[in-house]
Amino acid sequence: MTNRKPYVIGQYYSCPDEKQAFLREIFDRTAPYYEGIAKWGWFGSGQLYRRNVLKRAGLKRNMRVIDVASGTGPVARALMSLLDSPSQIVCVEPSAGMIAESRKTVPCVHHQATAENLPVEDQSFDFLTMGFALRHVDDLDKTFHEFRRVLKDGGKALVLDVTIPDNPVGRFLFKAYFKHILPTLTLVFSRNREAHRLMKYYWETMEQMTGREEVAEIMREAGFSPVTHRVLLGCFSEYEAVR
Repeated sequence: MTNRKPYVIGQYYSCPDEKQAFLREIFDRTAPYYEGIAKWGWFGSGQLYRRNVLKRAGLKRNMRVIDVASGTGPVARALMSLLDSPSQIVCVEPSAGMIAESRKTVPCVHHQATAENLPVEDQSFDFLTMGFALRHVDDLDKTFHEFRRVLKDGGKALVLDVTIPDNPVGRFLFKAYFKHILPTLTLVFSRNREAHRLMKYYWETMEQMTGREEVAEIMREAGFSPVTHRVLLGCFSEYEAVR
């Protein structure tokens, strides 16, 4: 396999060991602004998309679900609208600031931890979700092995991400929006330079992300089968993997 190392971006951190400390700090500082950025940044369509993809992936009302890299709780809120009770959800998130924001709207158990070290028992969940956070993990191999560990036999992992379109026109528009427009609008509306910096960092990680087919292959190597990948609207990558 090719590049599985953490993304190293000089203006943010200089070596892999600094990445998680940088992420925790910047997410802690920007957590109060994150919901607003996500809402208008995706033109208010985020929750509709999350509910739709969860239903397409086979989520059932009685399932127990772990939401990894849960952030301020957007996936967990979509889960709440489809499950019988919030008590069926466990959120795992490295940033204390993001957890504090999530707890305002998501009345479930929250753990502060990374995707590589989930503080839950083996084979204890029917369904696992991760929304738009693969770029933030240090080790995809360890992450996917951990995902498989916590799922029951037959359990499913649904990993969502935003990836650069293959189509040249789509690629041009995607880059214009995420590299220039979104960071600028974030600064205008939030008036927070750390939030602006985070959006700039997002674009740079998009350029360095592990390829779609390689992500699927690493999932297979971790023991998931089958693994499927589809792309919606050219840029929404959806990975489904069964233990």
